[in-house]
Amino acid sequence: MKQYVVDAFTDKVFKGNPAAICILDDWLPDEVMMNIALENNLSETAYAVKRKDGYKLRWFALGGEIDLCGHATLACSHVVLNFMEKGQDRVVFDTLSGDLIVNKKDDLYEMDFPAFDLKPVPVTEKMVEVIGVRPREAYMGRDLLCIFEDESVIRKCKPDLVKALELDGLLLHISAQGKDTDCVSRTFAPKMNTPEDPVCGSGHCHIVPYWAKKLGKADVVAYQASPRGGTLYCSLAGNRVKLRGKAALFSIADIFID
Repeated sequence: MKQYVVDAFTDKVFKGNPAAICILDDWLPDEVMMNIALENNLSETAYAVKRKDGYKLRWFALGGEIDLCGHATLACSHVVLNFMEKGQDRVVFDTLSGDLIVNKKDDLYEMDFPAFDLKPVPVTEKMVEVIGVRPREAYMGRDLLCIFEDESVIRKCKPDLVKALELDGLLLHISAQGKDTDCVSRTFAPKMNTPEDPVCGSGHCHIVPYWAKKLGKADVVAYQASPRGGTLYCSLAGNRVKLRGKAALFSIADIFID
């Protein structure tokens, strides 16, 4: 079985967010797909099966199957459009979050994702204990989003990931307005056995709605300030977020399983 590893939201290997991609004829047992994800030890391994009008797509993190993953969708689009559907510039994925449409425009992959509905929540002492600095604001969607005044807080943050397990929300995002980009953010996912997500697409379905409304603009350039780093070119359109990014192929390998 072929497996592709693609670095998403970058045009250079060793940057962005790596995802493993397996294009299957039929589904493997969930246990096997989970074991492959654990063997890869990447934040996500994605599996896609060809359907009449596109592909069925599933994402497995180190903590189990998840309902939405941006960087692995971008990575899978790169594999499908460059190896499976050569000459095509559009693919539709059937997922747990509904149909996700990806269009390739030059060297950018544009993904159309649902925006999370953000509810303001009180800033708690537990948040301060985890992050080390008091957020200016906090919001809850699927994940917890904490907003800060200065991007230096984001870049320097060393959160207590054990205590982060006690926070509400699946993932923890911290974000501030940027100097060179509209916003600078980082994502931590200890509940998914991933200390820090290098570049989180689904996280920006929280981050972009906030900053688009805060800055009064539909188009947002976002930088994820993880050690690997990555840039997302984003737009808010109603209750949808368009995420655009580049991709770099790192490897193609054969997986041997019984």
